[in-house]
Amino acid sequence: MTVTASFPPQLMVQGTTSDAGKSTLVCALGRIFARRGILVAPFKPQNMALNSAVTADGGEIGRAQALQAIACNVPASTDMNPVLLKPTSDMGSQVIIQGKSIGNQQALDYHAYKKTAMNAVLDSYQRLQQQHQCVLVEGAGSPAEVNLRANDIANMGFAEAVDCPVILIADIDRGGVFAHLVGTLDCLSESEQNRVVGFVINRFRGDIKLLQSGLDWLEQKTGKPVLAVLPYLHGLYLDGEDALNLHQHLENANSSQQILKVVVPVYPRISNHTDFDALRVHPNVDLQLIGPDQTPPPADLVILPGSKNTRKDLQWLLNQPGNWQEYLNHHLRYGGKLLGICGGLQMLGTRVCDPQGVEGEVGESRGLGYLPITTTLAAEKTLKQVEGMLALPNQPAVPIQGYEIHAGISLSDQSVHRVITSDDNPSDNTSTCGYLSEDQQILGTYWHGLFDTPEALQQLLSWAGLNRHANALSDFNQIREQQIERLADSTEEAFDFDRLAAALEKFSSSKSNTESDS
Repeated sequence: MTVTASFPPQLMVQGTTSDAGKSTLVCALGRIFARRGILVAPFKPQNMALNSAVTADGGEIGRAQALQAIACNVPASTDMNPVLLKPTSDMGSQVIIQGKSIGNQQALDYHAYKKTAMNAVLDSYQRLQQQHQCVLVEGAGSPAEVNLRANDIANMGFAEAVDCPVILIADIDRGGVFAHLVGTLDCLSESEQNRVVGFVINRFRGDIKLLQSGLDWLEQKTGKPVLAVLPYLHGLYLDGEDALNLHQHLENANSSQQILKVVVPVYPRISNHTDFDALRVHPNVDLQLIGPDQTPPPADLVILPGSKNTRKDLQWLLNQPGNWQEYLNHHLRYGGKLLGICGGLQMLGTRVCDPQGVEGEVGESRGLGYLPITTTLAAEKTLKQVEGMLALPNQPAVPIQGYEIHAGISLSDQSVHRVITSDDNPSDNTSTCGYLSEDQQILGTYWHGLFDTPEALQQLLSWAGLNRHANALSDFNQIREQQIERLADSTEEAFDFDRLAAALEKFSSSKSNTESDS
């Protein structure tokens, strides 16, 4: 391994826990290296998430790797996340290998399948290495999960297979950061411990001087350097990988502005909730996420999001104490707007049929009945990036972009009023684009990311009731870019890259000595 003070050819970030900061550190390092002129790529061997993205070649990867690719200034590819698991239940997931689904597997079946999955992981990784000067690898969960050590492809199993050095990151905001780091290290084998070249402590608040004695103790205890203490960045907002904070009320603080109230139910298998990121940061939007047993409040716009298991999530919605069917009836009766995206579109129809058991049990479910469409799920997924024109009533047509990820087709026996058109629109009555009801209150689409195009976002909010003159033209892509730069600046200031280079040289030398001895 050749190491310079500028960058290593490969480096892996593993965490003491989930949400320790692995994704954001890879994102930050990717942007730092890219700004230095290094051709760098992100890589995550195995990801478990319901938030995904579509690559230009029509494959599916985790949303975090798509964000990291943006940070690295490179196109997202399926090689960046060769194994993606999308949970369909507590015991099983859809398994996606190099961008394509190979079907559903129960947890024990997949555990045995990991030996085969490792071949795809190594194949993709080798391709990335050939195409880039540096590959930044993100682990999954924690390497201390000893029950998952056999056939591990996500953490140390992968690092050992490709001889990759590892940074271990921990979240001090959770408490017990030194126990997390020392305890995780203690759960590893000797060779795995030697692979850890240093620590990063994430989300620190306060005076660093008060932490110094703990840092000194940690380095003396483990013999490994603390490479950075990263500050807690208030208001940092980047695409979420999976978790949603249901207690976070994102109401705009400026009460002098007109505010559009938007409500989104969070079902158990909600997918691609990043669809709402542009709404979260919009100055004229009050977005409220409604979880289990919560009563939905009055709203101007209700959005039914995507789902990894449409029929089960629909049943969950109807069984909630808040009585969503009655709530939606009342909402529409008094002029509210309703938008269904992907699985939400399917729920708006009359029936959802699953004759092959693609998402669960074979059968069909009655839909909410707001749109005259019937959905039939099929094993083959639609995966594509899309662009077209949005033409809502009484508004000029504007460009819109997005992507489709769905395992079904929705058909209508009536003529449909399309408000989104694209070059690949089918000639029959499918509802893959935007389907507007006759009373113009209900809109359904398979397109994810439809709020990310500024002009389209403005029009959709105007349709939902926000005064066009009070409707700010908000560009989420620009906001995302500003957030990535802010994260990279903060990380670059806190990170000791010279110390990292020295630790990598020590790791490389120890490997060379071991090989010579053998």
